[in-house]
Amino acid sequence: MALMSRGVWVRFLLVIGLLVGCGWIAVKKEPVLGLDLRGGTQIMLQAESTEFAEANAENTDLAIEVLSGRVNALGVSEPTLVRVGEDRILVELPDVHNAEEAQEVLGRTAELTVRPVVRVVDSPDAKPENKKNIVAPSDVGDVIEMGPVALRGSDIRKATATQDPTQGLDWKVNVDFSSKGSKAFGELSKTAACETGAANRIAILLDKEVITSPGVTVPCGQGIFGSTEISGNFTVDEANQLAVLIQGGALPLPVTPIDVREIGPTLGAQAIEASFQAGVIGLILTGLFIIAVYRLVGALATMALASYALLAYAALVALEATLTLPGLAGFVLAIGLAIDANVLVFEAAREEYALNKGAGLRAALMKGFNRAWTAIIDSNVTTLLAAALLFWFGTGPIKGFGVTLVIGVVASMVSALIIARVLTELGVSIPFVKRKPAVSGIAHVGRVREWINNTDLDLMKRRKLWLTISAVTLLLALGGIFIKGLNLGLEFTGGRVLEYSTSQTVTADQAREAISEAGFPEATVQTSDAGNVTVRVGQLTAEEAEAIEEAVASVGGDVNEEDDQTIAPSLGRELRDKALIAFGLALLVQMAYMAVRFKWTFGLAAVLAMFHDVLIAVGIFAWLGRPIDGVFLAAALTIIGLSINDTVVVFDRVRWRWQHSTTEEFNDIANRACLETVPRTVNTGLGAMFILAALAVLGGDSLRDFAMALLIGLVVGTYSSVFAATPLVTYLQPRWPMLRAPRVRKVRDPNDTGAVV
Repeated sequence: MALMSRGVWVRFLLVIGLLVGCGWIAVKKEPVLGLDLRGGTQIMLQAESTEFAEANAENTDLAIEVLSGRVNALGVSEPTLVRVGEDRILVELPDVHNAEEAQEVLGRTAELTVRPVVRVVDSPDAKPENKKNIVAPSDVGDVIEMGPVALRGSDIRKATATQDPTQGLDWKVNVDFSSKGSKAFGELSKTAACETGAANRIAILLDKEVITSPGVTVPCGQGIFGSTEISGNFTVDEANQLAVLIQGGALPLPVTPIDVREIGPTLGAQAIEASFQAGVIGLILTGLFIIAVYRLVGALATMALASYALLAYAALVALEATLTLPGLAGFVLAIGLAIDANVLVFEAAREEYALNKGAGLRAALMKGFNRAWTAIIDSNVTTLLAAALLFWFGTGPIKGFGVTLVIGVVASMVSALIIARVLTELGVSIPFVKRKPAVSGIAHVGRVREWINNTDLDLMKRRKLWLTISAVTLLLALGGIFIKGLNLGLEFTGGRVLEYSTSQTVTADQAREAISEAGFPEATVQTSDAGNVTVRVGQLTAEEAEAIEEAVASVGGDVNEEDDQTIAPSLGRELRDKALIAFGLALLVQMAYMAVRFKWTFGLAAVLAMFHDVLIAVGIFAWLGRPIDGVFLAAALTIIGLSINDTVVVFDRVRWRWQHSTTEEFNDIANRACLETVPRTVNTGLGAMFILAALAVLGGDSLRDFAMALLIGLVVGTYSSVFAATPLVTYLQPRWPMLRAPRVRKVRDPNDTGAVV
């Protein structure tokens, strides 16, 4: 007992150390706030034609892809990049408030080229042999003359820093070429391989600056096709920097800044304050609810929630992730959902204590943690797999969501499985609590569980009815999508940017309210450092544009239209394609994981239920005419996480009962498992709903759609886990049954023919 207590206290001290470290990061490092909360800097770039590429819409969109990867390599800065007209790019950098810093964040806008090295010359002023050759200092200190351009940045697909431990500890850079680039580089390297001295080298340049000029080491006459490897005793930082320069420098067009200005936040102070108050109220209500249900352990779990918030916030700040209002709302919601693991543990502990009260509270709690472990791990691993794929294959907000999702999952697991475990283990070991076990919160199964134990409900008996209801609901949702149509937001459709100067000073809040009252509540309104009002809105008729100008004049006096530009979608085709690839791979990986941990039939049912949940949410928004925009995209991603999490919890209970039973029918076990997860579903769901309801009522227009989408997802996801996913599994089980127990590998005893050991 003494050794056990000492171990608990050691873990407690480690937890304190972890929290102190996170607290230090949170205090010392300023958060990066998004365009909606603090504004930033707006840069207008002009794309310029070259002899190889015209500055048209297609090539400008390609330049946007490269610039987006450059300013947001990790996916956490959430800049806005959108094409204006045919050949301009509007870049908005959050929380950047001076021109020099903005230029630094945007990075180098040079064009990447690859050239053969001709010779070493005496000085940069040396005259090249012909007009297409250039002379410049190299990366190794000499001055080289280089021949005509052999291939360009658009011919390079990817550059990554790698390390092969079997070949030493030095870092290298792998460069992958397109089919056109592969052919060009193959011919270039074949020629260089037969040369000696400087002519054996190939130079890669940004504009006229050489960033690397390695020698070719393959045999004479043998070219390098498909990909190549650049080595040079690089450190990890040097290799990463070179990879970023090569990949990020692959602009198909040179671009020049023509306007740089500071812009204010897209949300007003009132909306931000109201949203903050809603989050605080929702969290307080969630904490009070959990304490009311689980008493002492609930209070300790609420303290662990605070530690989760600190862990996740410190990680986001350390990564310099941009915090936007929807992101913060999702962060607040994740705090509410982080209690789910604790609810699973406490419900299992209640069951264990009811079965063996003589073992004591601590023993029941430890068994609760052990029993809930598989459900917690399975639900979080499926989410982590999806998040990793969203990061690797997604772009823009998809990549950013993957980063924040990983942080949230890891922080919640640390909070639930380490911090909450230490606190609750110490709490139930207090002598007073041992004498008064009712205080603990796990000495009674709860009223909901009592009702379930005394009822004779058979949900699976009506499985056809539940699946019919789901099918009808899906048809109605699809009707909304295809009959009513989707109200796609500005990010998907593009629109107009209107800029006005006013004779009177106008705040963003005043202009926003006037434009909303004129019939454009979804318009994005900002003010610039020059005092002008900028309105970003969807497609407009001439009469609608005039109505917006009149609305600005109603609060700003005399108005002059300074600019009127057509903008392309910021969530364009490239983002949609990569997002679909990321989603598809995420679903396949989740199905594969569930096939291993459960059975492929369970994975199929879970993914179908996930589609069911998202389509219903989209359909309801279609019927209501609410916008499908970037905020809804974030909500849809969250709904996917909610759906798979809830389904995995139910399936874990089904598997556990099935493998611990020898005579019960699968349908009876599935029914009992669904009923037994009701307390967890109710308690976790209500905890999240308190926060979402507060955001929907008090958060203002900026968060109402986000909160409403998540409320729909939460309700539908809870329903589908029991009334769609589980009935589907019961229909698949007779044909493709899951074994009652894990397979036992039979090993033949060499000393006894036929024996099994």
